[in-house]
Amino acid sequence: MSVGRERSEKRLESWTPRTALGRMVKEGRITSIEEVFREGFRIREPEVVEALLPDLQEEVIGINLVQKQTDAGEKSRFKAIVAVGNRDGYVGLGSGKARQVRTAIEKAALAARLNITPVRRGCGSWECGCKELHSLPFLVVGKCGSVRVVLIPGPRGLGLVAGEAIKAILGLAGVKDCWTRAYGSTGTITSFAGAVFNALRKTYALIAPEDWSR
Repeated sequence: MSVGRERSEKRLESWTPRTALGRMVKEGRITSIEEVFREGFRIREPEVVEALLPDLQEEVIGINLVQKQTDAGEKSRFKAIVAVGNRDGYVGLGSGKARQVRTAIEKAALAARLNITPVRRGCGSWECGCKELHSLPFLVVGKCGSVRVVLIPGPRGLGLVAGEAIKAILGLAGVKDCWTRAYGSTGTITSFAGAVFNALRKTYALIAPEDWSR
């Protein structure tokens, strides 16, 4: 069992819901993450996601040292970017800062759960047409800061033609075949990962909730 999974189980065991959504999940009145998004609930507790998506996996996308000048001198902290997903249509991205790397990663992982989003998959490549959920249904463009990322549906068997950061996020979302193009300051991992996540969110943002199951 992974360290992340152990932490999730411990949180669920001692979880006392603070929101209406949390209480409905705890009482079994909501049993799937799809219900949460269809009803338009806002997720404010990471335990909601952990209860409804127990097979979540975590990937550390990047860790940077952040320095800030204060009256007492220079203050250094670590900033972590973490992605979570079930490799089957759900992915989240979050960041966290702390003096210790482990604490920063834990904060980022919790933030990523609060930002979980559904990803619409399909076979949008004219070269394939197999109708299986291995790629994206259409081209999407994501932006964050100065970075712009274009995700292009690919034929089955292509794989992920992308950098390591994009591969990690797409893999957690359950996308297996995809071409990518990136523009701007792609060396800034926060903006780069944010642009990819923004593009994936648009796969459902452009579709009405009542059509999600189609």
